[in-house]
Amino acid sequence: MEAYLDNSATTRPCGAAVQAVADALTEGWHNPSALYKPAMLAQKRMEQARETCLRAAGAAGERLIFTGSGTEADNLAILGLMRGVRKPARVLMLQVEHPAVLACAEALTRMGHEVLEIPVDGQGLCDTGKLAELLNGETRLICVMQVNNETGAVQPLEEIVSLRNRLAPEAAVHVDGVQGFLRVPLAFTRLGIQSYAFSGHKIHGPKGVGGLIVRRDLRLSPIIHGGGQEGGWRSGTENTPGIEGLAAAVAAFPGDGAARMRGLKLRLWSLLREAIPGVAVNGPDPEDPRSAPHILNVSFPPVRSQTMLFALEGRGVYVSAGSACASHKQKTSRVLGAMGIGTGRADSALRFSLSPMTTPEEIDWAAACCAEQYAVLSRYVRR
Repeated sequence: MEAYLDNSATTRPCGAAVQAVADALTEGWHNPSALYKPAMLAQKRMEQARETCLRAAGAAGERLIFTGSGTEADNLAILGLMRGVRKPARVLMLQVEHPAVLACAEALTRMGHEVLEIPVDGQGLCDTGKLAELLNGETRLICVMQVNNETGAVQPLEEIVSLRNRLAPEAAVHVDGVQGFLRVPLAFTRLGIQSYAFSGHKIHGPKGVGGLIVRRDLRLSPIIHGGGQEGGWRSGTENTPGIEGLAAAVAAFPGDGAARMRGLKLRLWSLLREAIPGVAVNGPDPEDPRSAPHILNVSFPPVRSQTMLFALEGRGVYVSAGSACASHKQKTSRVLGAMGIGTGRADSALRFSLSPMTTPEEIDWAAACCAEQYAVLSRYVRR
């Protein structure tokens, strides 16, 4: 038996997405910028895909720029906005942001802007009191992810937007929604944020395609220059197979997917607590609505993360020791450190991430294997 529980790293493409990509590669492969009929049909399908994604985010009538990834979408939102700010300004980034956001800080500093981190509390949630202290009239951008990719903490976006409106009304709010899109409710226009990034391969679509939703009144400068595709904001021939696959995945995502995932996540947490003494959750309580339905981060002290991870792999259970983007670069999670979690507990943390395709059998198998491997490995830990 196998249990794939690393869906925050990537998801298996759904059948509808695979079929849409195949159709676009074999029949609708024409360049959408050309003027003959087959190309115009490709352009029409791309615009239909754009509307599908906008509606899913509660952003009908706003602008959607298709990108090559969630990382590119984040970079376009941050650097594309701040390039147009001529005077030195303040940019705030949540301390536990994904590297796709945090790595922009160096470029912003070279532009002459001040970049400050917004602290989080012990659950990995934005410290809104500290945020209020950092907001001022010089603030032009606030970056806050919708869902943390390691802990599943759902950030208080409405409270953050309210603080922005009161203390820094000129500031834009950019949300990295890569781990939240379709899994956590979003009403883009009503919420009042300025931009929102998402990625196809996190929601059972293909890799190599993402999007940036932008309010129509937000001015951006392109970061990729060329033929002026995507309204001039993202040059390069559009990845029509990827775009159509993305839209198919959005349309196919089950309406009850979040509820199903939460039920399975709670089942997993209950089984782990029953079987393993000292297991601890990192992030909001799994039953708390501020905990995303699909991510469970737990520590198995004193067994180290990598030891447990490889032991589980041997039993056909695939999980992660943290962010897939950083798994080969760092030993201790920056996110857990920012939450004030000690080294011993952080070094024994694993992330289980679910999808609507996850089955109860996978959950039960994963929990049983965790209990089995912990019973063996905990005996041999040097104390």
